[in-house]
Amino acid sequence: MTVSAAVRRLRPPEVYEFVGTVAPLVVLRGDPAVRLGEAELWWASRTPDGPGTLHLRRDGGELVATGYGPGAGWLVEHADAIAGLRDDLGDFPVVATRHPVVREAYRRLPGLRLPRSGQVFQHLVPTIVAQKVSGMEAARGYRRLANRFGEPAPGPVDGLLLPPDPQVLAATPYWVFHPFGIEQRRADAVRRAAAVAARLDRCATSDEAGRHLRSVPGIGGWTVAEVVRVSHGDPDAVSVGDYNLPHQVAYALTGQARAGARDNRPGELSPADARMLELLEPFRGHRARVCRLLLATGARPPRFGPRAQLRSFARF
Repeated sequence: MTVSAAVRRLRPPEVYEFVGTVAPLVVLRGDPAVRLGEAELWWASRTPDGPGTLHLRRDGGELVATGYGPGAGWLVEHADAIAGLRDDLGDFPVVATRHPVVREAYRRLPGLRLPRSGQVFQHLVPTIVAQKVSGMEAARGYRRLANRFGEPAPGPVDGLLLPPDPQVLAATPYWVFHPFGIEQRRADAVRRAAAVAARLDRCATSDEAGRHLRSVPGIGGWTVAEVVRVSHGDPDAVSVGDYNLPHQVAYALTGQARAGARDNRPGELSPADARMLELLEPFRGHRARVCRLLLATGARPPRFGPRAQLRSFARF
């Protein structure tokens, strides 16, 4: 029988959206390091103190944080940040009134918070895998990668795996990633990031993390925003370069089905991204928070044309 190493009881705000807040810890569907239900989260991680598993569960008006393994103490100490309880809304209740749609979204989900995991590399690997491919293709590739390199996580949950060890990934030839459906470009980006994982995870702020991330070839603005929004709870990190987000923002705030063309020259914003940033400018400082609210409460723009075909070269 596995014995818990640490327990802590947390008091969320009176209005608190548990599932919506911790959902970004699941970067890609099917991640074997995460189990999220209606009232509980299991999250395995490689902490500075060693591997550990955090269990968060609702208990009336409280959250109970239980840690397992050598990293239990670190996880329980940071459980309030991971659960979004250190997220300071600041002036957002006033900022939200600058547009009726945002005001209504905040009225509907006032308890949505931004988690802050403190783990850069753990979120970075699945984000790199998700570059320039469909969500389903990314989830399939990362699930294969995580199952191949993951190890059983501490705690009582069968099948829960620790995320891949960065030292192992850094030493793995790129062609090993090929059967997972991950081509050399993304595989090399994962391997380069893994080589500096310790430095990345020591970053105290999202700005510092962004600088170090951008120094790794194969990592750009989209990847940085996707990571620091979860690792550091950055409320202003907008995913410029996302395929769908500009259209979703434009549709929510203006009713227009498209924000603009997605084509752009290297180093320049696409018309769609430029339009998205223009619409989000009144919310600067909270632009990521606004995007989260719009995605959680708003209707999706209509689709045009067929869905992208899923690709697989793993058998070749």
